[in-house]
Amino acid sequence: MSMTWSRRDLLKTVGLTTAVGAGMVACAPAEPEGGGGAGGGGATAFHGAWPYMAPPEGHFNFAAQPYAGVPTVILGDGPYRDLLVPPSALWLWADKKWEYLIAESHELDAAGGTLTLTIKPDLTWSDGSALTSQDFLTTFYLQFIQRAASWDFITGLEAPDDTTVVVNFENPPAVLERYVLKSNILSTAQYGEFADRAKAIIEAGGTMDEGDGEKLGTDFQTFKPENVVVSGPYDFDYDTITNTQLTLVRNKTGYGADKVTFDNLVMYNGETTEITSLVQSGDVDYATHGFAPASEKPFESAGYTILRPPVYSGPALYLNQDRFPEFADVRTRKAFAYLIDRATVGQIALAESGKAVVNMVGFSDNFVEEWLTDDVKGKIEKYDLDLDKATSLLEEAGWTKGGDAWKTPEGKAAEYEIQFPQTYADWSAAGKNIAEQFAAFGIAVTARGLDDKQAPIDIDKGDFEMAMQAWGSSTHPHPHFSFVQDLFVHNIPIAKNQGGKGYGFPLQDVKTSAGTVDLEKIVAESGEGLDIEEQKKNVSVAALAFNELLPIIPIFERYGNNPALEGVRVQGFPEEGDPILENAPYADNFVVLKMFRGEITPVES
Repeated sequence: MSMTWSRRDLLKTVGLTTAVGAGMVACAPAEPEGGGGAGGGGATAFHGAWPYMAPPEGHFNFAAQPYAGVPTVILGDGPYRDLLVPPSALWLWADKKWEYLIAESHELDAAGGTLTLTIKPDLTWSDGSALTSQDFLTTFYLQFIQRAASWDFITGLEAPDDTTVVVNFENPPAVLERYVLKSNILSTAQYGEFADRAKAIIEAGGTMDEGDGEKLGTDFQTFKPENVVVSGPYDFDYDTITNTQLTLVRNKTGYGADKVTFDNLVMYNGETTEITSLVQSGDVDYATHGFAPASEKPFESAGYTILRPPVYSGPALYLNQDRFPEFADVRTRKAFAYLIDRATVGQIALAESGKAVVNMVGFSDNFVEEWLTDDVKGKIEKYDLDLDKATSLLEEAGWTKGGDAWKTPEGKAAEYEIQFPQTYADWSAAGKNIAEQFAAFGIAVTARGLDDKQAPIDIDKGDFEMAMQAWGSSTHPHPHFSFVQDLFVHNIPIAKNQGGKGYGFPLQDVKTSAGTVDLEKIVAESGEGLDIEEQKKNVSVAALAFNELLPIIPIFERYGNNPALEGVRVQGFPEEGDPILENAPYADNFVVLKMFRGEITPVES
């Protein structure tokens, strides 16, 4: 499966407890009320899958997605969120242009320092109120509460009328379009109190780290509304949510309700293990989980096509540099990069869908040629497997080896635990294999699987030793978004939301071959300006710093192995070679986009 701040896009992962997962295997899926397929004369239903935690642990605080979410929100970290609270637009990755949803148009005025968004008229919320520009302002103020990187650029917000939103900025940021247009817009009726408090802090020149900021952050994280006020074509059927499945029902007054063709969307709950059995039995029409390679042939035998869209992200090895001084030494991190056989990890985890990272610059190898300057391309170290270099670097850092076992510079036995989301089959396999590779090298690493809801929270709090978590980003081709994921999300800038330092890599006064840099500033600058060549220079500075310092160690780049069942309940899935398959499945999902277009339809009876 991302993300969220994890592999599902940029965001927080959300998942299923072990107890729920065990229950799923024993429970056969139930059809939604009114029938589920063609030919029966009942309601039509699309069968999808996404992990969620049922209430009361799971909740409906959809705020500030997709850039800084609240853990355990139900469906709030996945692509189906867009069908509940649509963003302004979705991005066509191959065509490099926007396809508008609730927005009608937008205009970036570089000289005037404004991005003006025009909203489609006559949009309504499920509570009957009108969707207006004020709801956009509310959404952006919520992002301020969550320390979202969009506020590195925003200097002010205006709503001159009900259908116009003006976002003010100083230096025109190329990435601001993405932050604005891809924000899922939320209801002022539901979140207005929080937005007002955030606005007051901003207007007083304050931050989230002082005054009312800290309490506001805590209040916001603990806000658990009983429902979501939606504006899209679907809403939750709250009375039918169970530990095994939920149903989204048509919201007849929502945007896109006149084009989507299914009456219901059935979402089966579970991570890879649970959903694998439901795919094999033909109960799921489409899924984006990271399925084990051995599952693919049975899927194809059951009639599925395997879609392989690029995810532009994957798992990385995170080291707790705040807690373990040996990990804070860059020589140790480089040694670890040299000792891990990334190709083997990717093959074991996902076969042809797990491709070893080549360039180690913090963003997808697919974009390296486009975004790095020629000078920096020649300086990139690829950290190909080299156990001799790994040994030399560890010895240089003060590590010693007696017999087959290493000791840290402090003379302690080199023994660690690597944690990973147990329910992610690919990350679980990757974590176990990395542990085995470390052990073979003489560093004892114990593998421990965690609930995928808890794993990213533990990292943010600093409650880990080694961990598997996301590098890169599915949210946009611009490398800025990958750097935000790599350097901010589970690190000091955003881990503050959980009260910790994350993996604890300081971003200021960072020494590189290009000089001493402020990586937090460089990441912001990498998304500034409209001159692509100037952006490339800043992207290249950040990429070179990442490559030389390896704050985290990318392992493999993931490609989807998404089963799609054409012709049983559903028709219209894209075929191989369709440019829409370049869309990242966790950000501008091609199935969701084709639903909005009315191109994913029930099979005719």
